[in-house]
Amino acid sequence: MDYLWTPWRYAYVSGTEKTMGCVFCDAVKEKDDAKARIVYRGKNCFVILNAFPYTPGHVMIVPYAHLDELQRLPSDAANEMMALSQRMETVLRELYHPDGINLGMNIGKAAGAGIAGHIHMHVLPRWVADANFVSVVCETRILPETLDVTWERMRKAMATGKP
Repeated sequence: MDYLWTPWRYAYVSGTEKTMGCVFCDAVKEKDDAKARIVYRGKNCFVILNAFPYTPGHVMIVPYAHLDELQRLPSDAANEMMALSQRMETVLRELYHPDGINLGMNIGKAAGAGIAGHIHMHVLPRWVADANFVSVVCETRILPETLDVTWERMRKAMATGKP
């Protein structure tokens, strides 16, 4: 049997992340956007790479306000979240040429939210048959580029409007 060691995920699987604060609130305080993996900072929301992506280009749009329910999000932040979702769809289509785009939120732990205390919108490119035998049989994702490369490409596209 093969083992894949992922010690950086221990806090998540053990439940100790609850005592560690909010990863989104901590990320936005980081001055180095490359280190925090923040692709874009808006007025009410920011775009950040998913640290455990399903596919290259998997981002999350996160309001600065630490809220656990979408219904509590002020209208201006909700509007910016949707505008950034549209913008990210354009960027992902230009950079990755996917067959489709997944867009969604999991609100609350029971709904599958990995970070239940701070709402966020996932936006990610998808391709027909992108769940290959490795992810199905081995529960392992194979990504063709590093997060550093993804961050550089997406940051450039967001800054210039071109891939």
